[in-house]
Amino acid sequence: MTVVSFIKENLIKVNLEVENQDELFQVMYQEAYDQGYVKDTFLAKIKERESIFPTGLCMADYSVAIPHTDPEHVIEQFIAVATLKKPVAFSLMEDNTKTTDVDVVLMLGLNQPHSQLEILQELMQVIQIKDNLINIIQAKNEKEILTIFENINIAIIGGD
Repeated sequence: MTVVSFIKENLIKVNLEVENQDELFQVMYQEAYDQGYVKDTFLAKIKERESIFPTGLCMADYSVAIPHTDPEHVIEQFIAVATLKKPVAFSLMEDNTKTTDVDVVLMLGLNQPHSQLEILQELMQVIQIKDNLINIIQAKNEKEILTIFENINIAIIGGD
């Protein structure tokens, strides 16, 4: 099981233009719902979970959010990726009284509870490397983002 196997090209958004977290979640949810990845309960539950357990992470010069919710709201497993035209405020994972302006969103839809921790750990490996984030943020289209993750995946599992 690797991160790249969950990333769906049809759920990648490049330079997504949204005003706030609610609009971001609505757009990403709608795409996943329309394509049969999530149940109609997913949007409310991801918002609820984010308000209780925020996922904003400061990574050097950029910030990332990894919103997710419980497996029962997911039909088919996925990771949706969005780079944002302008950052959106998320509460920090380590201190929910503070916010960070997020540049990249990695929305998880996992329906196997045991896979969530493994995928989160692998994503943390990816985003802790500044060049990975820069490449993702600078990607021009969906295919480029998918290729970046494929290349990162090769590096993580010990390939060239």
